[in-house]
Amino acid sequence: MIQWARVNELRDEIGTDDFDEVVELFLEEVEEAIQELSPDSTPEEMEQHLHFLKGSALNLGFREFSGLCQDGEKKVAAGQTDNIDLVAIVNGFERSKSVFVAQLSQMLKS
Repeated sequence: MIQWARVNELRDEIGTDDFDEVVELFLEEVEEAIQELSPDSTPEEMEQHLHFLKGSALNLGFREFSGLCQDGEKKVAAGQTDNIDLVAIVNGFERSKSVFVAQLSQMLKS
């Protein structure tokens, strides 16, 4: 679900002092973008939001959530917006966030 090697890599890249701030900003931005996801969005808006979410998720190691966003992005590109499960995407983020927050301090020690 979480690619901890990527999390550690990011922490090493930006430094431990700024890491908490980056994580907080990431979570805020993703939650804002998720609120923008709507069945009423245009295909262009939907694709933009899903692309942003996918990239953000990859940057912080949210592998499963990123995969859900990528799947949705592909469906939009194929004109299948009705087949995008927005509830699954939101739930995927919530599950990933929960695991991430619960395990972060332990995983960064390894």
